[in-house]
Amino acid sequence: MTPIAVTFLVLAIIVVWGGLIASSLFLRSRPETSAYPPGGVDDHREDVGVIEHDT
Repeated sequence: MTPIAVTFLVLAIIVVWGGLIASSLFLRSRPETSAYPPGGVDDHREDVGVIEHDT
């Protein structure tokens, strides 16, 4: 392999595994959200019937 190919291989490995480690550490520090966006938890969708499409 050429030196450029090895450099890009190492760079790709660092990006992929670094992102995996960073996301794991972030999820470890904040495992659950404290507030949900509107429509997230209880938006009363069970009160509305099922949408039926005429296709």
